Amino acid sequence: MREPTRALRQEQTLQAPGDVRLARLTPVDEIDIKSAQVGLIGVGNMGQALLVALLKAGADASKINFAVRRSERNHEIEERYGIKAASVEEMAASSDVLMIIVKPQDLESIMERVAPSLKPGSLVISFLAGKKIATVEAGLGNPAVARVMPNTPTLLGVGMSIVSYGKAVRPDQRRYVSDFLAAAGKSIEVAEELQDAATATSGSGPAYFFAFVEAMVAGAVTMGIDEATATTLVIQTIVGAAKMLDETGKSATTLRENVTSPKGVTYEGLKVFGEGDLAGLVARAMKAAADRSRDLA
Repeated sequence: MREPTRALRQEQTLQAPGDVRLARLTPVDEIDIKSAQVGLIGVGNMGQALLVALLKAGADASKINFAVRRSERNHEIEERYGIKAASVEEMAASSDVLMIIVKPQDLESIMERVAPSLKPGSLVISFLAGKKIATVEAGLGNPAVARVMPNTPTLLGVGMSIVSYGKAVRPDQRRYVSDFLAAAGKSIEVAEELQDAATATSGSGPAYFFAFVEAMVAGAVTMGIDEATATTLVIQTIVGAAKMLDETGKSATTLRENVTSPKGVTYEGLKVFGEGDLAGLVARAMKAAADRSRDLA
């Protein structure tokens, strides 16, 4: 891991006599996973998954603070992860990295509490669906902002996160985000205008998958297989198919063609999907999800 080095940051602009504007430069430590003081606003299911990833990546638990809506959870989280509860205001003032992991509708109230005391030069990571970088920048006085959309497999350390960066994000802060998310699964950087489309793909994707599994299990039950057996059949089939996609390097098209004989059993099943316009249905569903993500901005 890289040792922290010294960088220069423009902390603020001062009014000088005669209306001359002077920029005051002060030294700031570059951050890495081990050195950064971190604050987590929100430790629900996703917040806990991200916390576990952060610790797995090598973060120092003694340098992590958190705040949750229900104070009765403080002791449970402190005991389980070895981190300390703090107020939102305290974390804003002391954190090199401040992660906001709340519901989108709570952002405004959180920014009102964070903005007055936010530590200069800190990195704010927003995990809020639909909320634009510009919104967070404007609400917090233009800090460095990263926008991340994880998905639920992050809970198991095999998530897919989509990342976009504001203009003020430093190279060391980018490395921090990349190293952190690597412990949660995989991450891909995209231009922010693609965030809604990416959210409709990987963010909502697990739910599409679960819905398809539900339909397959129901179809098997309709044909006489008991639900428990049908569930085992479908889950293992999907797990195996996903592993083939991940490890063979072959495209989904190639793998589908490899198991589809002309006029065979699989051919007849896929034919029904085609007649029902499966591709069109999926495309419309993804567009609806992307449109809703834009509505949340």
